[in-house]
Amino acid sequence: MDPEKPDAAPARPKRRFEPADGDYERRVRESYATQTFMQHIGAELGRIEPGYCEILLPFDRRLCQQDGFLHAGVTTTLADNACGYAAYTLMPEGSRVLSVEFKMNLLRPASGESFAARAEVIKPGRNLTVLEGTVYALSGEEGEKVEKEIAFMVATMTRA
Repeated sequence: MDPEKPDAAPARPKRRFEPADGDYERRVRESYATQTFMQHIGAELGRIEPGYCEILLPFDRRLCQQDGFLHAGVTTTLADNACGYAAYTLMPEGSRVLSVEFKMNLLRPASGESFAARAEVIKPGRNLTVLEGTVYALSGEEGEKVEKEIAFMVATMTRA
């Protein structure tokens, strides 16, 4: 991977799943609205599809570490939440979702005008779901946004 070459984010999720509940998007949005920490940092839900979730965050200096890059804890939070809600889209009504484990790779310093975490289910299960999530730094004008991968997560979520 060339560190100076922008990485293209997937236009659509790679995999197709059937949700257990046709009202999955409402459930995801209602659950996300109760995430007070995500509200506190200014993160918002983007696109939601069965097995897929996007979370968007504008740059905020208060969320940076000492060198001005988005803090790794915030980057990890974005990926973890995107993975959790991607898994939740495939769970039946009445379910709750919790992280079991994740591995986070920080690929480059998190510098951008805004950030997007995109997560996708790799393997859904009755109780455990395996996912991948990528966090991108975005810069440039609307319509000409440049996206660079800054972090990659592999996660396992459980239905609680």
